[in-house]
Amino acid sequence: MVKFRYQNFPTFERTPCSPAALQSRLTELMYNSTTCRCKVDSVNQTTGEYRIVLQGTLDCWDDTNPTTNQ
Repeated sequence: MVKFRYQNFPTFERTPCSPAALQSRLTELMYNSTTCRCKVDSVNQTTGEYRIVLQGTLDCWDDTNPTTNQ
């Protein structure tokens, strides 16, 4: 599994983004987190638009020592 780092957060705001690419990034984030929770903020049944909030704690990586990050 790829290690998700703080520098990877801006990749979530790249547009356009395919659902598969977003799923991959979110999976990397969640697998590298110690806690995760999701809240459904809103759902519009007319338009199909939705908003979710993902909150968690990213497991800290020591980027100064590459041997501990393998």
